[in-house]
Amino acid sequence: MGRFGHRFRHRHELPLEGKKLTLVHMKNGQRGVVVEIKGGHGIARRLSALGIRPGREITKVSAMFMRGPVTIQVDNAEVAIGFGMARRVIVEPTSSDNI
Repeated sequence: MGRFGHRFRHRHELPLEGKKLTLVHMKNGQRGVVVEIKGGHGIARRLSALGIRPGREITKVSAMFMRGPVTIQVDNAEVAIGFGMARRVIVEPTSSDNI
């Protein structure tokens, strides 16, 4: 049983197949390619407007403590998105280097 009596993990904590990670679980400085956006059309459209869409290479720049915003680099721009959005971005890492 879980820490608070929960038997099952929340959906965003379920393991992904292969090397895929959520943006939240990437290390700072790690690069990867966006492979999927979990969620509806609204979140996909919002992220697409920021340049975050499947097939794009991104770099995680930083994350704030306690589920704060996650900053990523897309092309030559840095973008900050909330924790809830970041956990819906599925990435396949292309490097494990830290900047």
